[in-house]
Amino acid sequence: MSASGVGGGEPVVGAATEPESAAGRAYAVLRNRILDGEFEDGSMLSEGRVAAELGMSRTPVREAFLQLQAEGWMRLYPKRGAMVRPVPPHEFREVLQARQIIESAAVRTVCASAGGSERLVRRLREVTEEQRRAWEQDDLAAFTRADVEFHREVVAAGGNSILQGFHQLLQDRHRRMTTQSISDDTTRAERVLAQHAGLARLIEEGDAEGYARATAEHLSDIHGSTV
Repeated sequence: MSASGVGGGEPVVGAATEPESAAGRAYAVLRNRILDGEFEDGSMLSEGRVAAELGMSRTPVREAFLQLQAEGWMRLYPKRGAMVRPVPPHEFREVLQARQIIESAAVRTVCASAGGSERLVRRLREVTEEQRRAWEQDDLAAFTRADVEFHREVVAAGGNSILQGFHQLLQDRHRRMTTQSISDDTTRAERVLAQHAGLARLIEEGDAEGYARATAEHLSDIHGSTV
């Protein structure tokens, strides 16, 4: 059989991987648009329209929709399309509570270690400045990514790989929730920056319990939900 037939190695691999690549691209584009707030909660997306925009067939878009539904970002309706799933109020609260618990544990470890906070405080101030520049440039996506990075650095400094793993599972929800909260009330952006500076200062002072209280207040203030 010729190389172009079913038995040929290279063409078969190419035929199998191309749809996966297209589905992966559709998934990445749609997921980022959901997390960055480009699609409003409850908006309906059609396979055909997304496929036309991305220059691909409907099959990889359908696969991307299915993956996003499995991850909780979408809900599919036969013959109608996919709805961007709003974040339920209970999920909002639970994500914030989990973040507060994980970060507070990490900061207690950092503050208990001799000289463990210096590098972290320096890095947090760098990230806060990056976040400030993003806001000055009206780049909400970059602002939100810097917000995720600020809190990721705190957890990473604690050195507990299990807590880091749990925190990583929350980062996409963190990104989406922050995008929504800042979009709903842009005055929150300046409060985020001021509160991040305060959180870094508490770590510098070795005040782990003060950090635990302040981060609960920070999350409640920015997201409008009690932690």
